[in-house]
Amino acid sequence: MGDSYGHYIDGKWVRPKGAKWFETRNPATGEVLAKFPQGTPDDIVSAVKAAKVAFPKWSRMPPPRRGDLLLDASRIFRRRKDELGAIVTQEMGKVIAEGRGDVQEAVDFYQYVAGEGRRLFGETTTSELPDKMAMTLHMPLGPVGLISPWNFPIAIPSWKSGGALMAGCTVVFKPSSLTPLCAAKVCEVLEEAGLPPGVFNMVTGAGGVVGNALVDHPDITAISFTGGVETGRDVYVRGAKRLIKVGLELGGKNAILLMEDADVDLAMDGIVFGAFGTAGQRCTATSRLIVHQGIYDEVRERLVERTKKLRLGNPLDAKSDVGPVASADQERKVLQYVAVGKKEGAKLLTGGKKLKGGAYDRGYYVEPAIFETRRTHRVATEEIFGPVLSLLKAKDYDDAVTIANSVKYGLSSSIYTRDVKRSFRAMRDLEAGITYVNAPTIGAEVHLPFGGVKETGFAREAGTTAMEEFTYVKTVYVDYSGRLQRAQLDTEQIART
Repeated sequence: MGDSYGHYIDGKWVRPKGAKWFETRNPATGEVLAKFPQGTPDDIVSAVKAAKVAFPKWSRMPPPRRGDLLLDASRIFRRRKDELGAIVTQEMGKVIAEGRGDVQEAVDFYQYVAGEGRRLFGETTTSELPDKMAMTLHMPLGPVGLISPWNFPIAIPSWKSGGALMAGCTVVFKPSSLTPLCAAKVCEVLEEAGLPPGVFNMVTGAGGVVGNALVDHPDITAISFTGGVETGRDVYVRGAKRLIKVGLELGGKNAILLMEDADVDLAMDGIVFGAFGTAGQRCTATSRLIVHQGIYDEVRERLVERTKKLRLGNPLDAKSDVGPVASADQERKVLQYVAVGKKEGAKLLTGGKKLKGGAYDRGYYVEPAIFETRRTHRVATEEIFGPVLSLLKAKDYDDAVTIANSVKYGLSSSIYTRDVKRSFRAMRDLEAGITYVNAPTIGAEVHLPFGGVKETGFAREAGTTAMEEFTYVKTVYVDYSGRLQRAQLDTEQIART
């Protein structure tokens, strides 16, 4: 590849004069895939201006017509699924089946949200006064900023943009600098689908420059951010100073509770996929496995055996179970946590090494690791965002829930049990935005809300809540009495007459 791209502003690819450039590379091979400009605050000014100019016409377009364009985008993603899935795999490093799955989420969500153009329902209600009615409308906020991470480089931008565009907002999009090529492909799809110029804009570059300029711009009315907790906290504070809406989807330290009555064969499949799919680089990844003491020894032995059999290799090879982590920084972070775990006294049962030799030398390959930990160990409480699983022993269900809820995050959770009563208790007791029963902590579906509690944030993307971040509720009163009526003041007089 090695193509050079620009920013996507007002329906055109713009290559700023004198710009500094950065490269995006394949984490499996080190190959340069493309070059992009390091954006500046001036580039954000240009992009926001285009979004602001486009907003009146776009927001007044009938929502079903906006939906038609997003449905066209869904069809284009479907047609280009194999091509774009390979690009996801090459740029981010997830295995090819997951690369195609990343694109499939865009297919599914744009298809789903397109129909919401006919379901922008408000409320109608009676008035306390005669010959008067009341209702509510969902109104678009204006130009909005979307800041997305690298681990789902097509899916997450599609979730965010689908909700914003369907709500009637225009968009300025800042993608991760690890996956700008995937972001450029999203721009291409939306352009092919017929979005008018200025409705969707993209500026690449560093978060501390481009991201801050986007959050701080006076014409941006809302920010949707997915990323790390500390960056999210800064985005939240910046947005609060401007009194704008900020949606945050941050970290996770997700747990599976494995009870003594569980189907252990089924659980093994879910645990391995949940912990090591996408090399553990999902905010919903299974980071902790909390096992009832009655089956702990059996599970530990079987889990280590299964993990050792995972095949690490080039993610484009369909035989590979796990690909590389996404970057040198990710590799360094994972290996540092492995060292921390050992230093703290956690027992490393398997993995945790950087693979070397042959093709491994060109990429960032880390063996999937399992630690036997105490509940206070850092590897069992802090988000690692890599192929590292903490194994913990629980005395009973109540103890398992206490362990699960002891961390500062609350995104996804799971319980494996055959007891329906215990399942419903877990739905109530686990402090998380998502709970699975007899399934791993990953696998969200696009027609349901996605998000968490505590330091995971409070956004609810996808599903019926997809447009809430990008709209405000307007209350409308229609008085057809032909005379002045004074709410609250007149009601007692009316009652007497």
